[in-house]
Amino acid sequence: MADEEKFDAIIVGAGPSGIASALTLAKAGLSVVVLERGEYPGAKNLFGGILFTTILAKLIPNFTEEAPLERHIVTRRFSLLSKEGELAVNLRNEQFNRPPFNHSFTVIRSRFDRWFAEKAEEAGAEVYPGVVVDDLIFENGKVVGIKARGEREGTYDELYGNCVIIAEGANSLLAERAGLRKEKSKMSPENRVTAVKEVIKLLREVIEDRFHIKDNEGIAYEYFGEAVSGMIGSGFIYTNKDTISVGVGCLISDLMEKRMTLYDLLDAFKAHPAVAPLLRGGEVIEYSTHMIPEESYDELPELVGDGVLLVGDAAGLINPSFFHEVTNLAMASGVFAGEAVIEAKEKGDFSKETLSSYRKKLEDSFVLKDIKKYRRFIRFLKDNPEFLSDQLPFVVDLAASFFTVSETPKEEVVRDVIKRFRKKMGTFSLLKRLWQAKRAML
Repeated sequence: MADEEKFDAIIVGAGPSGIASALTLAKAGLSVVVLERGEYPGAKNLFGGILFTTILAKLIPNFTEEAPLERHIVTRRFSLLSKEGELAVNLRNEQFNRPPFNHSFTVIRSRFDRWFAEKAEEAGAEVYPGVVVDDLIFENGKVVGIKARGEREGTYDELYGNCVIIAEGANSLLAERAGLRKEKSKMSPENRVTAVKEVIKLLREVIEDRFHIKDNEGIAYEYFGEAVSGMIGSGFIYTNKDTISVGVGCLISDLMEKRMTLYDLLDAFKAHPAVAPLLRGGEVIEYSTHMIPEESYDELPELVGDGVLLVGDAAGLINPSFFHEVTNLAMASGVFAGEAVIEAKEKGDFSKETLSSYRKKLEDSFVLKDIKKYRRFIRFLKDNPEFLSDQLPFVVDLAASFFTVSETPKEEVVRDVIKRFRKKMGTFSLLKRLWQAKRAML
């Protein structure tokens, strides 16, 4: 293929990271094509429900006027569940009710991703859905294009570019093919979360009455402990305009060890006495599953090769702490990858050395600074499995005991609670674990 027929960049995947790359490149006048395996952008994309928009606001300053947003988040709630109880921290701030709305919105990905891809097309990018990319094309060890599945069975179309940006998600076979990530068979189930989500239809007025919100206000509830049978993971509920998203996610290794299925886990979560009333009367209209990377800073794949870059989930760029930020990291990685390609175009050099400015941009930004800061978080939970499965639910039940009304003098109640607490936790081991948790989470 002649040089003039080449694209400056071929992007595989039309999620937030891929489209952020495409938009950045197209705005700079570079030729870019996005290939998406789904029938349309967003057809195969899933997340719990929060779109964090600090990066989007820079890419499209007036996005709140155009984007198909559901609700802005005014309330965040973090709950510990025991088998019958809940201990929760609820945060609501009226400041989140005013622009920029804490840069937190619920969206339906099938709508939002389509809109986002259209903005990239308006800027000059080409977006082609329904295209399955199965392989990379190498020339002298450098990635120079892709092989996409053709219309006739067993045939492939070849497309060439100065570089390929891989944005195809956590289970990226192309990242393995590029030699940037371990082969799938060698990847640990301890580094992957599998999640399931249902979209439940409810009347808008029912949602607003039940969750104490109005107009376009929304909530984000996250549940730990018994929400996922004490495994490393969480349950969640997010409100959309006339639906709610409810789901659970946990480490694949934990599911394998406990011999549980996601379906059973979700059913148990929905039946919990703290959750069931919030879902009452709803109709399930959508069901989907998704794989999420849970690698720490020390386990990230190579992000750059000769003629190739990884962004978003394919790069493992997720803040695994209780912040659970994903979309802003994905978009930021897409922007930085786009900027690195622009610089490479100016130099006429798409080698690993030149494209490595992408990694430096990530290191200098909140993306890798946050991932690095919380790199001990998942390791702490893996090394202390009883923390989520036993000790935190015990605290919930202990709090219930403390506030149980009886004729026992309060002094005796306090002594009994302290005694049970010490017996269960052990003072020294508790202090040690709390210190480890502090280092991992703060």
